[in-house]
Amino acid sequence: MPRVLIAADKFKGSLTGAQVLEAISAGIAEAVPDVQVCSSLIADGGDGTLDAAVSSGFTRVPVSASGPFGEPVETSYAVRDGRAVVEMADACGIVRAGDRRDALRATSRGVGDVMRVALDSGIRDIVLGIGGSASTDGGAGMLQALGARLLDAEGADLPPGGGALARLAQVDLSTLHPALAETTITLASDVNNPLLGEQGCVAIFAGQKGADEAMKVELEAALTHYAAQITAAVGRDDTALPGAGAAGGVGYAAMAVLGAGMTPGIDVVLGLGDFTELLPGSDLVITGEGALDLQTLLGKAPAGVARAAKAAGVPVIALCGVASLTPQEVVDTGLAAVYRLVELEPDTAVCMRDADRLLRELAARAARDHFVN
Repeated sequence: MPRVLIAADKFKGSLTGAQVLEAISAGIAEAVPDVQVCSSLIADGGDGTLDAAVSSGFTRVPVSASGPFGEPVETSYAVRDGRAVVEMADACGIVRAGDRRDALRATSRGVGDVMRVALDSGIRDIVLGIGGSASTDGGAGMLQALGARLLDAEGADLPPGGGALARLAQVDLSTLHPALAETTITLASDVNNPLLGEQGCVAIFAGQKGADEAMKVELEAALTHYAAQITAAVGRDDTALPGAGAAGGVGYAAMAVLGAGMTPGIDVVLGLGDFTELLPGSDLVITGEGALDLQTLLGKAPAGVARAAKAAGVPVIALCGVASLTPQEVVDTGLAAVYRLVELEPDTAVCMRDADRLLRELAARAARDHFVN
């Protein structure tokens, strides 16, 4: 019996990752019922990473944490065999911000809150998914939640947000959670930007977090000052490391202060579940997300799945809502074909509204193309 392995991410704004897997599975079963279907929920370090971990056998542990503007939120981490998966997006990411965008005041404290609880429980191996952030505070809030003291000239703790970093006068890392010294932290992210400059987190990402041009100038100056203070405290300059600009600088703080290592988020998530076990012997891999574009080529989930499938000699196709990749870019990604919801329904608003039905139809079409025609 032929086997299809579905490894897909969410269709942002319309379907969760689990709903995507269900719709594709149903479409295949309708079109070619004699095909065995296996599925693996994936993510790239952003929202959905916790769900992917839980679907692969991790246990969810509830936690109370600070949201992106300091409000209390109920989130969780996932644990298995002494390893915890922490998702920044669910604790204090932009999905928690609603319609509010405030790049100067949003904080990364919530992800540090979750890490602290995991450390207190005895965890010494943390996968830290940092996609989908709301903040541009250089990871300062995370460090404060983990015990670091970031003080102004009067010796007071800095308030939340990247804007406050301009007033940083003293960095005291001696009060960091003691368990961090014996903890392995793996950053899961699809962002390779440095912290500062034309490709840094402010220039590239702060606009989508609510920063206008004046705010960007203020944030860049504040982060530059903050990074100089951190460099002096740790004895090295990590601002140019790939991934330092991830999550508004959380990547920088995690690498420079916590000793974390950066790994593409999709590679981390694929390693958590049973994808690598299911891949050999599969006749087709189906991946996808809401939009396939140039960001896909930079390490989004479908590109990681395509890379792994291609290395195993298994053909891979993608189902998506829309795609702006050129034919050559599709080939470069390792995809044999791309199927789009807009091929069935040109109105993107209808595609968003009826994504479940249309994705089932699209999956059926793809299955017939591959196994019948």
